[in-house]
Amino acid sequence: MPDIKKMYKTIMADNFPPEMTITFGDQKLVYRKRSWKLEEGGDLIEKGLRYGENPDQQAAMYELVRGNLILAGAKFIEPGNGLVSSITEEQMVQAGKHPGKTNFTDLDNGLNILKFLMDRPAAVILKHNNPCGAAYGKSLFEAYDRANMADRIAAFGGCLVVNRAMDKQTAELANSNYLEVVAAPEYEEGSVAILAKRKNLRIIRLEKIADLAKYRDMSVVEFKALTDGGLIVQQSQKNAIRRKEDFQEAKTTYKGQEYRIERRPTDREYDDMLFGWNVEQGITSNSVIYVKNGATVGIGTGEQDRVGVAEIAIFKAYTKYADALCFRKYGVPYKTYELEAAQGKRDKGALTEIDEQTKKDKGGLIGSVMVSDAFFPFRDGVDVGLKEEISAIVQPGGSDRDFESIQACNEANPKVTMVYTGQRVFKH
Repeated sequence: MPDIKKMYKTIMADNFPPEMTITFGDQKLVYRKRSWKLEEGGDLIEKGLRYGENPDQQAAMYELVRGNLILAGAKFIEPGNGLVSSITEEQMVQAGKHPGKTNFTDLDNGLNILKFLMDRPAAVILKHNNPCGAAYGKSLFEAYDRANMADRIAAFGGCLVVNRAMDKQTAELANSNYLEVVAAPEYEEGSVAILAKRKNLRIIRLEKIADLAKYRDMSVVEFKALTDGGLIVQQSQKNAIRRKEDFQEAKTTYKGQEYRIERRPTDREYDDMLFGWNVEQGITSNSVIYVKNGATVGIGTGEQDRVGVAEIAIFKAYTKYADALCFRKYGVPYKTYELEAAQGKRDKGALTEIDEQTKKDKGGLIGSVMVSDAFFPFRDGVDVGLKEEISAIVQPGGSDRDFESIQACNEANPKVTMVYTGQRVFKH
């Protein structure tokens, strides 16, 4: 049996070719395999990806270097716009060790989300190609703190991506946690030295983060490999919602009767609707998330049914809220306190207080915006959110029974508002 611990420290062999050409009819895209000369164990080793999704899988990353693709008048991204695929040794301020596939896919999805959040300081923490927490802030420090406290548990070992220069205060806070990757457009003097105290942390300077907004309208070709070696090819998703005016009024006609939402969103709700829909662009479907005041509260990802994922996001919101209360007051995670209380080392009454406060505050969900990447086929999914006293809903619309969801919102006390996006954003 192989030594699993040793596997994680081993650089997997790479037998992929140095160049790859993909032909679309008479159009060709040429890709170059990436590698980096990095020090590991005292030796300078040139290698590409450390390994794939698992340490026994070979993997390689390729950068688009030549060619262009135009299909049905739609022009795809051109060479020279590399982000993750063009990272150099110089941009790996501290490599720690050669990166693996998941390090770069997490970073890439962080950029995919942040490209819609460039108007103010924002931070996204990702793991397994999904955000653990995402948040705006008046400063980068506040944005990171809010994103981290949204789910401290999942953020352990995650990838942090920010859209402003990393400062010393934010670096100190980030360094108090365990992260695998930190990426920023720039690093203020002294911030790298703070982060570099964690020797295996990958610190990446990606200057193009400052110009991420331009990637909102660039299409790429996405490939899905099938078990039989076949491929499914598709154009990347484009986010149709850029401003509050892009949302559609929630209304429908059923059996000759018109139904429409009775309360219009407030400016705060519109702001959260935009934020939540932008974060949705980087979440595995089926997904339902809850956001409030420019931060995620609960994130439900990759479930088979919409009611279930809405409930999972609520469960996570309660769990993370209790953990945040405990950590801020006692400096330890909720589960650590719970174990020590069972061992007689801490006061059990404090846990009861935390649980009661969490229940009273409904895990921070009161007044939040519920965001769904696809329509609600029945009102039961909407009712899950209404029980937690959400104030607004964002969903694509288009269900034959949209009238039920509209009725549910209008019957709520106080009334809940809802908008349609007219766009589904599944991501598999």
